[in-house]
This record gives sequence, C-alpha cells and structure tokens, in this order.
Amino acid sequence: MQKLLAAFDDFGQMLFFGLDTLRWAVRRPFRPNLVLQQMAAIGVGSVFIVSTTAFFSGMVLALQANYAMRQLGAEGYVGGSVAISLARELSPVLTALFVIGRSGSAIATELGTMRVTEQIDAMETMAVNPVQYLVVPRLLAAVMMFPFLTMLFNALGYLGAYLMATYVAEIPEGPLLEHTRTFVNPDDILHGLLKSLIFAAVVAIITCWRGYAATGGARGVGEGTTRAVVVSSISILLVDTAFVLLTVGSGR
Repeated sequence: MQKLLAAFDDFGQMLFFGLDTLRWAVRRPFRPNLVLQQMAAIGVGSVFIVSTTAFFSGMVLALQANYAMRQLGAEGYVGGSVAISLARELSPVLTALFVIGRSGSAIATELGTMRVTEQIDAMETMAVNPVQYLVVPRLLAAVMMFPFLTMLFNALGYLGAYLMATYVAEIPEGPLLEHTRTFVNPDDILHGLLKSLIFAAVVAIITCWRGYAATGGARGVGEGTTRAVVVSSISILLVDTAFVLLTVGSGR
C-alpha cells in the first residue's frame, strides 16, 4: 500500500513539475543558445540511429507485406500499406523509443548527476531557476526535433521499402508508387506528426523529472536513469494506444 501511495505521490509531483516547466517556458529570460545546444544533442545526435532503424525497418516491412499481399495477388499494394503504416504509427513510435534510449537516458543521467552533486542547489542559491535553465531548453528542443526525426524516419523507411520491393521482390514500380499515392494523404502524415509532438513532451518531462528528483548518490542516478527509460517507453505505448482509440476508434 505504501509503495502504491508513493507511486501516486511521485506521479503528482511529476505533473506539477510539468506544469511548472510550461509556465517557465513563456517567461523571460529566453535562452535560445541553450535550446540550440539541446536540439543538437537530442535531434542531430539521434539522426544516425533513427536513420538506420528506419531504413532496415522499411525493408523488413516491405518483405513481410509482400508475403501477405502475394497470397491475394495484390503485390502492388505493398508500397501503400508500408507508407501508411510508417506515417501513422511506426515512425512516431519507433522514433520516440529510440530517442528515449539514446538521448532520454542521457538527460536523466545529466540532471541526476547535477542533483546529487548539489549543482542544482547552487543554481537556486544564485537565484537562477533550475527548471527554466535546465528543463525548458530540453522540452523545447524535443518538441522541435521529434517531428523532424519522424519525417526522416518516414522518408528513409519508405526508401528501404521501395528498394526491397522493386529490386528483391520484383514488384513493378508503377503500381507500387501509384498505390502509395492513393493510400497516403496529408492527414496521415499530420496524424503521425501530432503524435510526435505529444511524445516529445511526454519524453522530455519524464526523463527530466527522473533526473531532477534523483537522490542517493551514484546509485540513485543509475536507478533514476533506468526508471526514466522504462517509464518513458511504457508511457509512449500507453499514450499511443489512447491516441488511436480517440481518433481511429471514434471514426475520426
């Protein structure tokens, strides 16, 4: 019972932490240099792993879709099915999960180290708000870079699918591209980009909070980083499920 109450208490504190972050995000002084630094760390630093994952995921999706569609004699629909799967679901979700593993863990570790070494306390002593200085730039950077990484995943994922479908599965290029054009519309892409914005806020708040609230020295930092990755990943899947139920499930 005590663990359950502690979990609810921690969740409530994280919610207030998130609201405090949003409040400080619109207050001066603004620090664009810090935001740019975090954009480089979160976004540019994740380009390689996102690109690699996207390309090979697209290749695998194309082969699996070709296997299924071939049973129906509809191999030309492989391109459209892969493209819509990437745009609406796989690109935002997989991008978020891989950025959590690469950048989210780094955020939690960095802030946790600053907490246990009393650097955050020193900032408060110097009248510098640590939420505004440390958390807001990471939140803004995540919100700006997640859509970019999601679109990169879309592009490279479809490129991998296209190469595998045309050169390995030997699907004619004309039907492949035509069905992609008819299957996917701008709303599908916007659906995935909206997801990416929500995922960005969820990941930034959770990973920053787990580092910000770390206690217990080096061991506490390690535990906080582990919890940041696990909780963020599960939260992404829960938010994604809720998002699909509210949109696709309601017929919108």
